[in-house]
Amino acid sequence: MGSVERLRHHLLETGYTIDGVRERLGGVAASALAREELVPALRATADGDPLAALIRLWWLGVPVPAKRLAPEVVESGLVEREGDQVRATVHLQPWETGGYLVSDRKVRPGDAALRPDHVVGAGGASANLAQLVTRRQVGRALDLGTGCGVQVLHLAGRAEHITATDLNGRALELAELSWRLSGIEGVERRTGSMFEPVEDEVFDLIVSNPPFVIAPEHGLTYREVGGDGFCRDLVRSTPRHLAPDGQAHFLANWLHVEGEDWHERVGGWLRESGCDGWVVQRDVQDPAEYVELWLRDAAEQGTPGYAEHYDRWLAWFDERKVEGVGFGWISMRNSGTLDPVVRVEHLDHQVMLPVGDYVDSVLDAIAAAHRAQNLDSALLRTSDGLLDERIGLPGAEDPMRIVLRQTQGLRRSREVGTIEAALAGVCDGELALGPLLNVIAELVGDGEIPDADAVRPLIAEGYFLL
Repeated sequence: MGSVERLRHHLLETGYTIDGVRERLGGVAASALAREELVPALRATADGDPLAALIRLWWLGVPVPAKRLAPEVVESGLVEREGDQVRATVHLQPWETGGYLVSDRKVRPGDAALRPDHVVGAGGASANLAQLVTRRQVGRALDLGTGCGVQVLHLAGRAEHITATDLNGRALELAELSWRLSGIEGVERRTGSMFEPVEDEVFDLIVSNPPFVIAPEHGLTYREVGGDGFCRDLVRSTPRHLAPDGQAHFLANWLHVEGEDWHERVGGWLRESGCDGWVVQRDVQDPAEYVELWLRDAAEQGTPGYAEHYDRWLAWFDERKVEGVGFGWISMRNSGTLDPVVRVEHLDHQVMLPVGDYVDSVLDAIAAAHRAQNLDSALLRTSDGLLDERIGLPGAEDPMRIVLRQTQGLRRSREVGTIEAALAGVCDGELALGPLLNVIAELVGDGEIPDADAVRPLIAEGYFLL
């Protein structure tokens, strides 16, 4: 058994897992640690038992007496001795898949400036992408810009073959450690930018948490890319690497520019791709909020150059008439059609997780609503868990508003008329849409038969299933 395997066995035996760390810290300390406040966690691990020692060493990044650590840790090559103390040279964290991730130590206020080839650990963005990716089994998967290797942990078991790339060779070295500590073998790693390392290859699934931070400088390889052109180029380069029916899932940032509709900006990236596409904006920040977020991420608050960096970044945004920065998901499918469909929308409410459990059906619905030739003969059924909410004055015969609300999946809601509400109450896949609308119009409408095509948006959004 090699040193990495011995270390993995020791971590598991000691209980250094997601559940083990949470239980050992307790709710208060775990919540504080999520806010990067260490004091409660330091207090909770003061006893110095084996698990507490690992938490202090690997997660909190503080020195631990060598006598409290097992030989598997001291001899791992991932720590350094300082007299009687041992300090971790990396951040080693348990992950929700049951595996482990190796990255550079977390940067905190007062630390030295990040090295350009810094390898960031997994966090909220990594978890967001993992939640988005389809759960279907695939043959070949590509993790583009693997970083510390986190997406591979999620793809293992769902892909027969995984290729992981990164421009940062040091990231691939740490990712390899992550995979070995997680018991994952056979991942093919390649160094290079964008699709250069896989120039003539195609994949059934491509995932990427790319360096999407929009900044005036390219100081940190893992996150900064200048404008949003990097994400645009990623989208445009993807189709020729997707196998038939292959899917791609990315995280991205995009600019909101004065006088320009962001829907058209981002939608244009996909309309030129030839693939079906779905873009979801989950958040928008004004320029100052955005700059503060990423300066805080690099622990620059309180440093001598903070104000100057902040001002230079805002000036760069002003020159480009940037009003905000959007964050969200981009999903693509190589449907092989000459008539691709692209949907761009803003969803900031809570959705069911993981989205990957039903992302295939979302893409199916968007495509079906666009391509269905004759909806009059379509057999529709109401989606599961749909609610009909009516709001009106007490005693009034008719409601002021009718809202269809989904309790599953993306949990959309839409105000509808009496025709659509009645349709939701009766369509069960047995009768064609045209005859159903005729009957409903006679019973609740003014006699005018509605156009079946008016139902397309409700099909695209998953209220009705074809």
